[in-house]
Amino acid sequence: MKRLIERSRSVGEVLRWVTQNPGKVSASHYPIALHKLGQLLQQQPGPPMGAGDSRGPAGQVLEQPEFHVLCQAIVSGCAKFDNFSIVNCLYAAAALGLPGESPLVRVLEDESRSRLGRFNQKDVSMVFSSEANNKALEAIFSSQLFYENRQERFIRSMAEWLPRKAENLTPYTMALIAKYVARHRLREPRLLDTIANFLLKRGEQLDSKVIQKLVFPFSRMNYRPSNHGELFPKLEAILEQKAGSSPLATVNILMSMFQLSHFPQTVLHQVFSPGFITNVMSSPYALIVRRYLSLLDAAVELEFREYRGPRLDPRYRVLMFEHALTADEANRKYSYKGLVAEALRQLVGEECYRQDEVLPPGYCTDFLLWINRSGTVLPLSRIPAASRAPPATSPVTMSLRSSVLALTSDLQDFAPVVLSVNDKWHYCQNSDILVGSRAMRDRHLRLLGYCLVQLPYTELEKVSGIEEAKHYLRQKL
Repeated sequence: MKRLIERSRSVGEVLRWVTQNPGKVSASHYPIALHKLGQLLQQQPGPPMGAGDSRGPAGQVLEQPEFHVLCQAIVSGCAKFDNFSIVNCLYAAAALGLPGESPLVRVLEDESRSRLGRFNQKDVSMVFSSEANNKALEAIFSSQLFYENRQERFIRSMAEWLPRKAENLTPYTMALIAKYVARHRLREPRLLDTIANFLLKRGEQLDSKVIQKLVFPFSRMNYRPSNHGELFPKLEAILEQKAGSSPLATVNILMSMFQLSHFPQTVLHQVFSPGFITNVMSSPYALIVRRYLSLLDAAVELEFREYRGPRLDPRYRVLMFEHALTADEANRKYSYKGLVAEALRQLVGEECYRQDEVLPPGYCTDFLLWINRSGTVLPLSRIPAASRAPPATSPVTMSLRSSVLALTSDLQDFAPVVLSVNDKWHYCQNSDILVGSRAMRDRHLRLLGYCLVQLPYTELEKVSGIEEAKHYLRQKL
């Protein structure tokens, strides 16, 4: 049957072989038949198939009873098809030009969506590249199984063809892709630059909530897109117009820009204005926006010293985070933090450090110690209270700049040290580049006067046992 279909010289001959010999047709023959129909139709004159056009040979095929019999056979039996046949039927239907709303395409897409968790890499790539339309992409990126699992080979393949097809995608579909890229910390420049180019071309037509989703992967991956010289000013202009329409989205976009060390002054004037603040404080998401504004205000003081506009009223300052990040809590059993904690306890004693200390403006540190000029870790009891880290419980009256002075006033005698356990999820995937939020945290802690001692997982995974861990920490300190 396969040879008969492939040797057919006309559309009618293909349809006759398949519809008049149902007992000899297996699941694998249907995609072959659809592919052959597509090849034969390309050789015939007339308008292309699709869009319900009934003119010319291509459109006439859609209306032929034999073609409907073929489609119905696939619709009826596809639940029993193997994955290869399902994927190839969908691929062939796309090549044939069947409209997305046709029963055949809908059933194949639904069946593909239900099987995503069982598809191998090649199957997923074929579904993706054959359709590459909004509905197919949404089906894949909306799948929880696909979203939760990193498909690296697939992403590399997508990076090759997505730039060519991005123009035809909807903002919703591109936002799904951006969410996936950010979720798995995929620092793939071609994908990120494609998102950035999409944003540059469509930015004015998008609302702030969509823009924040498209911008987030850049800060998450600590990546300035290649078009940032054009993109960032354009985003500033859009935010100036839309800042008040969605305050939370506006603040999220600002946070992404700050993490990339870009500070849009005009937009800052707006978000720190009394009108914006009043609007925010009366909204249901007041607390989360206050957290973000507090961190933005701290970043302005530490990194944007030339700013002379309005600032956040001290009455509204709160800690950005009050405890360890959710990701760190969720991955605690995979962290090297427990090993470091026990080694540190044996090495210097519990009276010489604090664990999980939250420092203004709300950064949770793994371990906080004080070391004198000779390299000795000092007991907390020997550190003057005025020189210790400012209490995280009183951010309202705390001045970051004064805290820097307090921490550095006695640096001739001792210095505050933050031990930072950088686990795998603190880095971009397959990279030694810290994610944007972690990188900004480190910048700010240094500007606040802390000495940072990085303990990357790539070093910690080579440490075997407590004694080696103690030796490792002794060297680091």
